[in-house]
Amino acid sequence: MIVKILFAPFSVLGGVLAGVIGKKAFQTIWRAFDEEQPPDAKHRDISWRKLLLAISLEGAIFRATRGLVDHGSRRAFSKLTGRWPGEERPEPDAG
Repeated sequence: MIVKILFAPFSVLGGVLAGVIGKKAFQTIWRAFDEEQPPDAKHRDISWRKLLLAISLEGAIFRATRGLVDHGSRRAFSKLTGRWPGEERPEPDAG
């Protein structure tokens, strides 16, 4: 319980950092697909195909970035405190 509380600032900072990195990465990668700004669901005159590509790519980049930053912040926390903030490994399938 106390480890979760102590890890909270690391998690918040990591989330902000992941958002900044993810946004920049998406913008850079999007330019390889199109010179225009990526479409947004709020835009009226956009193609469904282009919208689907943009939101899929953005989601994948943000999820990957968040996972990598989260794991990195957990490793840093563990090095500083000697305690891992989370589970050691996934639960085995009950299947």
